[in-house]
Amino acid sequence: MAKRSSKAIASTPASTRDESTVLPLFPSRSGWDPLAGEERRDQSYLRTVKPQNANQKALMDAIATHNLVVALGPAGTGKTYLAISAAVEALEEGSVDRIVLSRPALEAGESIGYLPGDMHEKMAPFLRPLTDALSDRMGAKRLRALMAEGTIEVAPIGYMRGRTLNNAFVVIDEAQNCTYSQIKMLLTRLGWHSTMVLTGDPDQTDLLDNLSGLADIARRLEAVEGIAVARLTEKDIVRHPLVASMLTVL
Repeated sequence: MAKRSSKAIASTPASTRDESTVLPLFPSRSGWDPLAGEERRDQSYLRTVKPQNANQKALMDAIATHNLVVALGPAGTGKTYLAISAAVEALEEGSVDRIVLSRPALEAGESIGYLPGDMHEKMAPFLRPLTDALSDRMGAKRLRALMAEGTIEVAPIGYMRGRTLNNAFVVIDEAQNCTYSQIKMLLTRLGWHSTMVLTGDPDQTDLLDNLSGLADIARRLEAVEGIAVARLTEKDIVRHPLVASMLTVL
């Protein structure tokens, strides 16, 4: 029965289906591949990053022309990756002397218990998405060398208070898991000749209701000259095409 029902649904004319709440698979062209043109084997790092849609291009342009950018959007829209790519480019060009990455050490719905090791070892699982993106952009060997010498610093948000970040490119990831006061503290770390990018999805916070400060901060900063707030949507998702469709109904 299940098989016959599935076939019946599949054969239903598209004009009779209710697709008002479900996004079509993106992108629509069947041969699309995010790694098209890139050699999959023996690829130590990606040399160039190109926007896949208009909102990604707007985000890249905002980072290039503003010292403070807030990037909002659902998972898979490339917010973090584009921010880190811009940070690596700034470091390569000599525009900044260092890269500082930070994100809240917050468990996503389940307790992982006590983690052994020093601060860096304890934070490694939380910061892995950032180091993965860095590795894609510059290669694992060079990343380890730059982290060892302090040119690239990965720090928990709790250790950011009291610092002034001059000549740095700062990326604050998963900012939806920060309170209003935490984000305010982070914003005031911005020093001379520095760029800061906050990324997050206000709809996926792991904090209790009304504790996340990202949406409120973004709304307030939108009116401030010299600060850019980039908003991406489900249509900008560049992960598996099903992700965009799922997020419209979940």
